[in-house]
Amino acid sequence: MRLVLIPMAVASMLIGCNGHKTEKAEEATPTSNDTIAYSDEALLDSVQHQTFEYFWDGAEPVSGLARERLHMDNDYPYHDKDIITTGGSGFGLMAILVGVERKFITREQALERYEKIVDFLEKADRFHGAWPHWMLSTGKVTPFSKKDNGGDLVETAFLVQGLLAVKEYFKDGNEREQALAQKIQKLWEGVEWDWYTKGGQDVLYWHWSPEYQWEMNFPVGGYNECLIMYVLAAASPTHPIKKSVYEKGWALNGEIAKDTVYYGLETELNHYEHDNTPVGPLFWAHYSYLGLDPKGLTDQFADYWKLNVNHAMIHYKYALENPMGFKGYGKDNWGLTSSYSINGYAGHRPGEDLGVISPTAALSSMPYTPEESKQFLRHLYTQQDTLIGKYGPYDAFSEQHNWYLPRYLAIDQGPIPVMIENYRTGLLWNLFMENEDVQNGLKKLGFQSPFLKQDD
Repeated sequence: MRLVLIPMAVASMLIGCNGHKTEKAEEATPTSNDTIAYSDEALLDSVQHQTFEYFWDGAEPVSGLARERLHMDNDYPYHDKDIITTGGSGFGLMAILVGVERKFITREQALERYEKIVDFLEKADRFHGAWPHWMLSTGKVTPFSKKDNGGDLVETAFLVQGLLAVKEYFKDGNEREQALAQKIQKLWEGVEWDWYTKGGQDVLYWHWSPEYQWEMNFPVGGYNECLIMYVLAAASPTHPIKKSVYEKGWALNGEIAKDTVYYGLETELNHYEHDNTPVGPLFWAHYSYLGLDPKGLTDQFADYWKLNVNHAMIHYKYALENPMGFKGYGKDNWGLTSSYSINGYAGHRPGEDLGVISPTAALSSMPYTPEESKQFLRHLYTQQDTLIGKYGPYDAFSEQHNWYLPRYLAIDQGPIPVMIENYRTGLLWNLFMENEDVQNGLKKLGFQSPFLKQDD
């Protein structure tokens, strides 16, 4: 444990078990000789270390990949503890790189874990190159829902995003590291993105199953968390899609650009094509942008930095206004996304607000709203310590309903260390955006970015 993590132990002693400061804590000041100042750097290091540990210490032991969920109460009412999540594992691959750079683990330790993971993925079930949403420790698919027992192209995209960042990190290393990078390239080249156009349509389909074929019938179009899937599909050196698939399928022949204004901020893209809901849950601003750097990223439809900054700031302003009058909402307590909730799993956003705050929403928005996100982080760690466990902030809580569970989800923990690192150093953005295949794909789709070398 790094010395900087010691303040978290002190905080546990100073803060009452009800989440409010005790009298002793109120008397303590950052400048006194017998207390430790909670600097922004110490808090950032601490939350990064704890969330990294979900993917390191908490990983499924056979594969080294991420468990879908970890319940510290050891109550798993619906699914086994050791179910592997494909997309969450992609986030975890990037979190492990954070662990190396932050000296939580050594480069050699990470390499050994990555070798185990890649060896597992080489043998695991694939469906026209795409991995399933969930896998067992045998590498066999286990259904996410009845007909979702085949390839999941969105989850595969999240996994590949992580794999390519790892490849860039190790590609110029020693012989063993270069061998890992070459294996990752082969896995990446094996994904048949063009197959998922369902016979050459101008759209990508989310699922395909050898048993149910295309019966899930989910063409992915309109703005959501899936931009990275289209970028990677265009970038593939072996099974690429045409530009028209992006323009007609994802962008809905330009309809995606029909934005609105909410809390005085332009949404930049149309988040919901079938109703007037202005913005989606905040994970839309995270999943595709763990590696895809939105700074200076533009295409014919959007400025992606503006898109994400405004998305996060809208959520912040919504919490300040608190139109439904939920207890606890405000500048220290904000951020709605899909997470555990008072009645199972729910997608939280303005317009679908149950009074539940999900820490990943504000924390993973750190690059977009640094001061507002750090304000939330400080409040959480110094005023609400009962909401913090072994692997960082628990998945969700509600002051309104006096509710939380000591449970974690990989897809919520993963973006926290990655996006905080992107805020601090740009690590994952720099790695992913330097990939030559990715750059070719972005150029093919008409994107502009500071990473793209302009042709002479």
